[in-house]
Amino acid sequence: MTKQPTTEEKLKVFKALADPIRLEVIHYLNGLDQAVSCGEIGQAMHISKTSGSYHFKILQEAGLITVQKVAREKYVKLDRSTFDEYLTHFWQNV
Repeated sequence: MTKQPTTEEKLKVFKALADPIRLEVIHYLNGLDQAVSCGEIGQAMHISKTSGSYHFKILQEAGLITVQKVAREKYVKLDRSTFDEYLTHFWQNV
């Protein structure tokens, strides 16, 4: 039996997706099959390191991306399972 997402978990996902910059990050990551550095995404999207950190944190807390730290660099990857859970069955999760 799978655990039903809490209202708080649902809100985190949809609030994270409600921002145009975060949607652009999601779109960028969707075209990749491997993890990519936060700095590379920031350069590609022309956002500052501070702004990028803020958006990556929200996306990570919502479970939309995974973050792996290697030395001083963070690498992010889209977590498609969260999209499958919340968006594939959207009407069942409302």
